[in-house]
Amino acid sequence: MRILPLLIIPFFLSCSDAPKAPVSPKLNEIQLIGTHNSYHSGLGESELALLRKRNPKAADSLEYKHLPLAEQLAMGVRQFELDVFEDSKGGLFADPAAPRMVAQAGLRADPPVDPEGVLKKPGFKVIHVQDIDYRSSCQPLVNCLSILRDWSKENPGHLPIFVLIENKDGKPEESGYVTPEPVTEATLDALDAEIKSVFPPEQLLTPDNVRGAFPSLEAAVTRRGWPTVDAARGKFIFLLDQERVTPLYTMGRSALEGRVMFTNGLPGTPDAAFVKVNDPVGRGEEIRDLVKKGYLVRTMTDGGVEAVRKNDTAQRDAAMASGAQLLSTDYPFTYKHPKSGYSVGFEKGIARCNPVSAKPGCSETVLAETAAPGAGQSRAAD
Repeated sequence: MRILPLLIIPFFLSCSDAPKAPVSPKLNEIQLIGTHNSYHSGLGESELALLRKRNPKAADSLEYKHLPLAEQLAMGVRQFELDVFEDSKGGLFADPAAPRMVAQAGLRADPPVDPEGVLKKPGFKVIHVQDIDYRSSCQPLVNCLSILRDWSKENPGHLPIFVLIENKDGKPEESGYVTPEPVTEATLDALDAEIKSVFPPEQLLTPDNVRGAFPSLEAAVTRRGWPTVDAARGKFIFLLDQERVTPLYTMGRSALEGRVMFTNGLPGTPDAAFVKVNDPVGRGEEIRDLVKKGYLVRTMTDGGVEAVRKNDTAQRDAAMASGAQLLSTDYPFTYKHPKSGYSVGFEKGIARCNPVSAKPGCSETVLAETAAPGAGQSRAAD
């Protein structure tokens, strides 16, 4: 009868020594690669040549382009940035100035931007700078979002996808360019409606989902934390870029009640859950502090045109070490700068455990996705 306790003791020891099953980290405990101006397909050859004569620095800064959105997804990009102008009546951006300027300069015409007449129809348009840098790989916004949604349906179980929306209403200083519609509360209501017209509720992770019973979003993310990665697989999280539109978006909804997007919040306010800090070199400690508190942070990895051309990785390395969860670049994974070879990626996989906020036991194996076709493409042009 005394043998039984001796048998039980090794049993309990073996249980305590057994490896624990992997636990899904929370959204703020990982890092993902995203793209800056994800829709950008570059200026036409003659447009770029004309701009270079007038403003060489501007031409250098715009001499990049991205793969179509579906190909970026296949590569592993999980954060996108879309710049949008409201076009409530349609046609506001259908006749850009650049082709006329090219003709006046006697240069060869670039390919037409809108042979199907999409720009003539109402709806938000995806454009970097009206009249000058207006070529996009998808148009209008609902089509861009539909591309993301359709890829998601074909690849269930993918890591959550973040979409950063930047509302634009600025106008170039020179005369002769389109005056855009101003961003108003109604603009943002319409933007929410367009997003919901593409994505069903079950594909969206919204402020209401994250806030739950907490009195504010900030309280939810700093006290309980974000949902787990596994709970957010197959979902989309929309982020509103500029602080200047936050008062319009939070009017009567201080904690983003009923809203689709998370604002670029100011810590200490009810809507604060996501913060954009684009300078990881000068503000790295600030980013680390925000990440430790539970905020989601987006930062930029590329240190400017000259740094990228020299394969200077100082800003990239600072961004990755800062703990910012969303790392935005023009050169994701194997889509390298054609001359320097500069790119942004992880040693393995398309995501990694966060170097600042990940809990002990986090493993890249729980962040894995089934390999999608299309990975490994190289940049065709600067």
